[in-house]
Amino acid sequence: MIIDIHGHVSAPQGLYAWKANQLAARGAHGRSPLKFTDEQLENALRGAPGVFGRAHLDQLDKHGTDIQLISPRPFQLMHSEKPAKIVQWWHEEFHNVIAENVRLHPDRFVGIAALPVVAGDPIKNALPEIERCVKMGFKGVIFNSDPFENDGRQPPPLDDRYWYPFYEKLCELDIPAMLHSAGSKSERENYSTHFITEETIAVVTYCNSKVFEDFPNLKIIIPHGGGAVPYQLGRYQAGTWARPKGERFLDKMRKLWYDCVLYNPESVEFFIKIMGADRIMFGTECPGTGSHLNPETGRACDDVKPSIDQIEWLSAADKKKIFEDNAKQVFKLKV
Repeated sequence: MIIDIHGHVSAPQGLYAWKANQLAARGAHGRSPLKFTDEQLENALRGAPGVFGRAHLDQLDKHGTDIQLISPRPFQLMHSEKPAKIVQWWHEEFHNVIAENVRLHPDRFVGIAALPVVAGDPIKNALPEIERCVKMGFKGVIFNSDPFENDGRQPPPLDDRYWYPFYEKLCELDIPAMLHSAGSKSERENYSTHFITEETIAVVTYCNSKVFEDFPNLKIIIPHGGGAVPYQLGRYQAGTWARPKGERFLDKMRKLWYDCVLYNPESVEFFIKIMGADRIMFGTECPGTGSHLNPETGRACDDVKPSIDQIEWLSAADKKKIFEDNAKQVFKLKV
């Protein structure tokens, strides 16, 4: 079985038109909750190709993905906008569409929520929506470590007490959280580059903090191959070698989980060699940035499975861990 832990929902265009109206009116016209027909929802999944190439389900079929965990599209989440109510409403509408997709395809999709944190607001305000999603059957959450969306203001570091109510809720609900930044208001660093920046900062912060001492059952996932850290490991490991005692940086890294959303075989193989199959889950973020065709291979860049299949030194048991076993464990999937 192939379980892709990193997918984002494909939704009717009316969802994004609703967002545009809310941004224009700043919530002054009220919420006007959305309702899509099954036909509209299916068309978004199976209909005419959009900016990501083939339709969503067609791409999963072609790549051999059996089950995909889908969350809101991060760069759309507008955590830095005001008033806070439009951010909350937007997340709720996104989640409702995901729940409908899961209803239509219960053997294909699993729901993952997004933490509706608003820049500058208490984190506790975002927690009721996570509880609502878990009651709907969602199995995890993504969260943005930079709610200011790279506008020049600094968010609280991930070991700051600001985040502790969120960590407490994750442990209480026994669900994992994937750190996935969202938009970027900087013209110097677009949202895709900002993803890697935030993931790099997150790994270093968690490894140099007491978060996992305070929350030993916390399950945090770092996507996109762990940001830049695995490829700069020597720099971070060197500091711990200088200490006579204590955990090494790589040991601390293995308290986190990761996905292998990397779009070239060399990076996938290097990442697995560094981190080991025990801490990595399969992911593609398909359809998305990587859905463009790679002319060198004739396949879409986000067709990641062959990159793992072709690693000769990786055992069948370890491949199975990456493709399904780790995801079943972390997300408590009964499939």
